[in-house]
Amino acid sequence: MWKPTNQPATPSRPAEPERPSTAAPTAAPSLSEPAASRPVATTTTTSDQATIGKSLVIKGEVTGSESLYIDGRVEGSINLSGNRVTVGRNGVVAANINAREIVVLGKVRGNLTASDRVDIRSDGSLTGDVVAARISIEDGAFFKGGIDIRKAGAKPEEVKTAASITPEPAIAARA
Repeated sequence: MWKPTNQPATPSRPAEPERPSTAAPTAAPSLSEPAASRPVATTTTTSDQATIGKSLVIKGEVTGSESLYIDGRVEGSINLSGNRVTVGRNGVVAANINAREIVVLGKVRGNLTASDRVDIRSDGSLTGDVVAARISIEDGAFFKGGIDIRKAGAKPEEVKTAASITPEPAIAARA
């Protein structure tokens, strides 16, 4: 990952993840660029993302219907299913997180449940179990816990039922 050597003079969030530009889309596609090569924005824009700043401390339950960037401290539970939760480099979270996508740049202590994916970046630290369809752990990241990979859209009950049926024949074979 490219990291700039000079920091901007304006105060901004230091470890904010890359976001697509918020330029207004044009009505007609460009003639010089074929439709298949144009990137499709899959992340949320700035207007669809709430931010918990460095000096904020939240204790309790966080729910909502928009993505969340945490650069402060959160204790309790975070439930933003269908959205993205990003724990910034300054973020310290002691909570279970349930979201579509979870990115860890700071410190998290709790279990993560993502319907799509979990990313633990190189400076990130996670102590807890992960349940997700996809997981990415960069070199240098800290992770202590268990990983349960589930197919996207699979219900937890279906997976538990299949897991509980599998060991029974092995036990019956021993008896």
